[in-house]
Amino acid sequence: MISANAVTKRYPEGREALRNVSFEITAGELVFLTGHSGAGKSTLFKLLAAIERPTSGSIVINGQNLAALRRNALPYLRRKLGLIFQDRKLLFDRNVLDNVLLPLAIVGHPAKDALRRAQAALAKVGLPDRQQAFPITLSGGEQQRLAIARAVVNRPAIILADEPTANLDTASANDIFDIFHSFQRVGVTVLIVTHDAFRVHDLRPRILRLDQGEMTEQNENQSPQGAAQ
Repeated sequence: MISANAVTKRYPEGREALRNVSFEITAGELVFLTGHSGAGKSTLFKLLAAIERPTSGSIVINGQNLAALRRNALPYLRRKLGLIFQDRKLLFDRNVLDNVLLPLAIVGHPAKDALRRAQAALAKVGLPDRQQAFPITLSGGEQQRLAIARAVVNRPAIILADEPTANLDTASANDIFDIFHSFQRVGVTVLIVTHDAFRVHDLRPRILRLDQGEMTEQNENQSPQGAAQ
């Protein structure tokens, strides 16, 4: 489902953020991408989300080589991915429900079904009673739940999350990881970029580890079927 082959990312000033990174993620896996600050985790997230392109090597998602896609095709690819950014990118001038409805409105989804989907997504993340609230009134954990609901309202087969528990307390972070695990249990492929390793052993995901831009570990300690039990 996701394949990276000899991926290198070099920026114009000469900094090499990633070097010869290769891995594969199969359908239904829960994967943690870990590493120290500056290891290249967020750079790899941007490449997988087709926000940036590798300097060399290839990334293939669902049979599509991202480097070969035309620029005007990239928005259609991203609609098939559930993207959760570190800064959440919420719209603070719209209420919770309208934030979740936005991705469906962009693609012209029928209004009645869009409302049903948005409400179901909010229920899934534990925010069914906050539909009319504005993001500024939500706690950090609730804002992250809202970002997740917006990311999954299009029912993507792949979720990519960049540091989704950053700046959250332990209880809120546990709740967020549990939400991701619930999606993985029903067959969604989930890649979580994180420096927080405290839930790794509880969730028993597969672990990819970066160090100075290189992949240093690919831990195969948990199959998708085993994780779902």
